[in-house]
Amino acid sequence: MPEQVQKQEQQDETVDLSVLCKNIEKNMAAINSERTTFALEQINQDLKLCLPLSTFTVQQHLLALSNQMYDNFLTVDRTPPQQSAFEDYAFELSQHPTIQQQHFEQLTLRDQYLLKHKGQAYVELFDAGKGLVHYRRSPEYLAKIFAPYMPRAEQVFIENLATQNINPVFVEQTLAIEPHEVVTRALFWEEYLKQYPKSSYRRDAEYLLQMYSLFLFIGLPDSPVSDNYLDKYDIQNTSLDEIEKLAQVKHSHLAVQAQKFLQFLQLSEPQRLKETSVQLSAQESPSENKNLLVRKQLEQYLGLQHLSLSPTRDCFSDAVCL
Repeated sequence: MPEQVQKQEQQDETVDLSVLCKNIEKNMAAINSERTTFALEQINQDLKLCLPLSTFTVQQHLLALSNQMYDNFLTVDRTPPQQSAFEDYAFELSQHPTIQQQHFEQLTLRDQYLLKHKGQAYVELFDAGKGLVHYRRSPEYLAKIFAPYMPRAEQVFIENLATQNINPVFVEQTLAIEPHEVVTRALFWEEYLKQYPKSSYRRDAEYLLQMYSLFLFIGLPDSPVSDNYLDKYDIQNTSLDEIEKLAQVKHSHLAVQAQKFLQFLQLSEPQRLKETSVQLSAQESPSENKNLLVRKQLEQYLGLQHLSLSPTRDCFSDAVCL
């Protein structure tokens, strides 16, 4: 008799789990800006039960739904005065977490709720520097909730991108990480593409490799690696040190680019014109845009993709590109 009872309980549990997983999409879609962190935590617990039983296609679908679920949850409608109050309050809170704020009552009720419950259900107040403070889902969410149950290639991608994006990579047009870290990340994405050529995140890994290559050799507008690339003395010291070390690495395309970077610094202006075929438009006359000409020559000489930070593709805020 006890054995039969145990079997019946196992069957009931299986039935309950199948119902739970069948309803999870509907429950995720029902999350909006009026729900609580407790409701989010309940769905995240359900996901931990359902993801191991799901195909990879279903896992990807649920991951996309989770992105939308958090977007809906963190949406706050504010009047201009409420927006100003939130920015002041959030900035002060991020700079001085223990200060008691006098203007808490000026915030929307939703802001008051989210600020009181930040840290729960992977909701955090993110300080991107220069007064840019906003809510976001922690990058650790996908690494903890989804990655353990996904194929190895996707698991490695999510866990590493989550770690890389816990802190800001850049603030507006200024890099916020050191050249050594830029090289480390660029080498990681190069190796990832070799190790997992069939990863469903291959295109995102290629984009990340290209962006970190640009960060390394070009920089960003407000933190350029060099102004003119005249010679070694015209390069930021920390960047030059890392590029020289990188040039010694074996079996790496990045290392080849580092070697070519050092070669480029030794070329005269006529040699650079001869080695590249860069043409500036009429609006970009060489006399007024000498820096632009040299940068484009370098990009072509190294075989860098001419990319810029995309407003429609964000690979620097979460554990996947959004």
